Amino acid sequence: MHASTTFTTIARRLGAALAISGCLATAAYAQSVSFVEPKDGATVSSPFKVQFAVSGMEIKPAGNMDPNTGHHHLFINHGSIKAGEAIPADETHLHFGKGQTETELKLAPGTYQLTMQFADGLHRSYGSQFSQSISVTVK
Repeated sequence: MHASTTFTTIARRLGAALAISGCLATAAYAQSVSFVEPKDGATVSSPFKVQFAVSGMEIKPAGNMDPNTGHHHLFINHGSIKAGEAIPADETHLHFGKGQTETELKLAPGTYQLTMQFADGLHRSYGSQFSQSISVTVK
């Protein structure tokens, strides 16, 4: 085989491998959660609107165990929960098991960490990949 033909073949294969790896990286990156509002570092008045988003998963109510589905949870002054662990249900771990994507939150004045955690139909965390934390100040 001629050297330029070999080089062209290798270059094409490398290009294809990089394109596939780029698609896989984009797909993995696309799976995430985010706060639509408020923004990180925002100063808000209570009550205030909190709006959630998810990419790469479908929102379904609690109890639904279809693959790649789940619902949002909001933690007040708590970090994410390890993948597979059940999310507690109390006044600082709020469940949105009907598939809600927003809520109105009433908090006393102060600074808070809000953590959104996406979980499956049995409230088992999808882990840090499906978690995001922001800081807000309630005036």
